[in-house]
Amino acid sequence: MADALSVHYAAALANSVFAPDSGLSPQDAIAQLRVAESVWAGSKPLEHALLSPAVSKARKKAVVEKLANDMGLNRLIRNFLLVVISHRRSRELPAMRRAFEAAVDERLGWVPAEIASAKGLSDEQKKELEQTLGAKLGKFIRANYQVDPALIGGVRARVASREYDATVKGKLESMRQRLAFRH
Repeated sequence: MADALSVHYAAALANSVFAPDSGLSPQDAIAQLRVAESVWAGSKPLEHALLSPAVSKARKKAVVEKLANDMGLNRLIRNFLLVVISHRRSRELPAMRRAFEAAVDERLGWVPAEIASAKGLSDEQKKELEQTLGAKLGKFIRANYQVDPALIGGVRARVASREYDATVKGKLESMRQRLAFRH
């Protein structure tokens, strides 16, 4: 779950990206943030320099400017990274990126779903499941799939605050509860 600070920064970036004249698609913004995050995380000296209080803000900004230009980042992403650096929040960049992705999904009508099945699903089954859930909720589904043999058979989906359980394990548990209630 994202913290309030990350959500605040993500919302500000989303407002900029979704502005009519931004010149940057939400998908490109996500991709560029992911690249910047991976570069920062992939270089311990860079990460250390950006986190170190011994390195001046001006020097940190110069490094971020150079990296942003070398990576071809859009001005909105570059400016966002500069704000993050100037407020000494580079450690929170991964959480900000995740919160930004969630904000983009929300604005575009996508909801995350955790879907578990007893065995792997085919692409056709996944597509059908996502369409069915999406139609039921009036949203687009961004699913994360997991295999859980303990389910015995069927599928369990958690979308937003709802759970849909069509598993053998779920049916057996429901029967057990009904039988226990009668006695």
